[in-house]
Amino acid sequence: MTVKIFDKPEIQDFLKTLSGLDKEGGSPRVKEIVHRLMSDLFKAIDDLDITPDEYWTGIAWLNEIGAAGQAGLISPGLGLDHFIDERLDAIDEAIGIKNGTPRTIEGPLYVAGAPVSTGFARLDDGTDANGHTLIMHGTVYDSDGSPLPGALVEVWHCDTRGFYSHFDPTGQQAPFNMRRTIIADDKGRYKFQSILPHGYGVPPGSPTERLLSALGRHGQRPAHIHFFISADGHRKLTTQINIAGDPLLHDDFAYATRDGLVPDVTERVDEASIKANNLDGPFAEIEFDIQLTHLVDGVDNQLNEQRKRVAA
Repeated sequence: MTVKIFDKPEIQDFLKTLSGLDKEGGSPRVKEIVHRLMSDLFKAIDDLDITPDEYWTGIAWLNEIGAAGQAGLISPGLGLDHFIDERLDAIDEAIGIKNGTPRTIEGPLYVAGAPVSTGFARLDDGTDANGHTLIMHGTVYDSDGSPLPGALVEVWHCDTRGFYSHFDPTGQQAPFNMRRTIIADDKGRYKFQSILPHGYGVPPGSPTERLLSALGRHGQRPAHIHFFISADGHRKLTTQINIAGDPLLHDDFAYATRDGLVPDVTERVDEASIKANNLDGPFAEIEFDIQLTHLVDGVDNQLNEQRKRVAA
């Protein structure tokens, strides 16, 4: 027997009460959001005939997600981060902004305070025995195509085991390994030496993996490199590039792969290239130029200052 109570006047009144809409004080915006979210949840319970056991299983899972600190992991896994990016793209289109470099998700593993250098940085400390040397470089431009000297290029990625420094369960990586902030030189150029990262998966047995498994999905990501890029008078860009050729390139559980963010990887074996980069053997090269957009009416209309990020 199907029983539905969502549309009853007393339930609608109850939603207004629990959201504080019948009271003075508080935040009108928070009230509006809570009322909508709780209305949608009440209706889903009604429409899907969600049982008390199913409901409390969900509550237990939320407790586990919080205890494991994995809210920032399941968010992209459920497509929320990608959806927000799509909305920001649509907002930009509506106000006439064209993004030369696409935005994409930040992920949960940024760490503030990485060492700073100008023009060039060595990201890895040379201890990853399985690493294949990478040289990546490019120029930061404004929306008119002019170089942006002094732009900040923050970059971070994982090792060949899929572990990030500061989050490495083995404790093998030194602080800020494969994390740097590079100040673009007087021609807007940045360059770094590191190793090609590998993809990684969500922690085995974690609440994130259990939900993805229940959805018939995997929790794996292709190899990628994260970036924050900022410059005076311009909006901060959050993006990442994926390593071309990775088998999961278009099967990323976090939905971060976007056109324009898969640059070619060129293998350099010639002596001239090796010597020009002060290396002692073959390496992979990626060239990736970045284009920022100007502030909107003097402000960065997409900057997220409220997100909690790790500070070492």
